[in-house]
This record gives sequence, C-alpha cells and structure tokens, in this order.
Amino acid sequence: MRDDDGERTQDYTGPLDLPDDYGAPEDEESQAGPSLTDDISALIEDGKTYAEAELAFQKSRAAFTADRAKGAAGFALLGLGFLHLALIAATVGILFALIPTVGAWGATAIVTIALLVGAAVLLRLVKARIDEIASAFGEDKQ
Repeated sequence: MRDDDGERTQDYTGPLDLPDDYGAPEDEESQAGPSLTDDISALIEDGKTYAEAELAFQKSRAAFTADRAKGAAGFALLGLGFLHLALIAATVGILFALIPTVGAWGATAIVTIALLVGAAVLLRLVKARIDEIASAFGEDKQ
C-alpha cells in the first residue's frame, strides 16, 4: 500500500483523530490557575512537613548516636580495665625478675621508685597542659 493511496484511510482513526476533551473553557474563572495565596499556603504546608521530617530525622540520629556512644564508653572502660590489669601484671613480673638479682626489698624499692618517677613526670605534663589552658582564658598582662 502506498502512502498516497487513500482508499481505506477514511475508516482509519489515527492519533490526529482523537476527540478533543481539553477544549477552551467557557468562563474566565475556570481558566485561571491556582492563586498566589493558594501557592503561599501550599508552600507553608510544605515547609511544615519538611520541618517535621527533619526534626524526626535528627531525633532518630541523636538516639542512634547516644546508643553507639553508650556502647563505645562501655568498651573503652573495659579496655582501660584490661590495660590496668596488664600494668599490674608487668609490675609484678618486673618484681619477680629483679628479686634474684637485688633481693625482695631492693626489687620493691626499684619498682616503686620507677613508678613514682613516672607518675611525677606525667603529673608535670598534666600541670603544664592545665597552665596552658588557664593562660588561654586568662587576661593579657601587658
């Protein structure tokens, strides 16, 4: 069948023969879209919906963070407890290692003095850090 052959084309209803349900409205009121006040009220409603959704999201995120922080704090305390036990074991081990060389009282004195020196060094470092913090918040003396 050729394109210019029109013998059966009268019976064919193609896409151009669709009924026009979207004709021009009769009055001008139905032709106008939503008003500016309708748009503003819709915008306000959308803003409220967004704010509620954001608040719910932040609440769930805070709850998740608090739950994970609680677990992390528990694991940190357990880790510090194991570290403390390991340091005690190391202290006892050093004592046992030194006893044959310098005797029980000498080993005890060496370990005690070493621990006190270490504590003094660490406490001086703490004091220096606290002094830096205090000077940052103190007034300038010029």
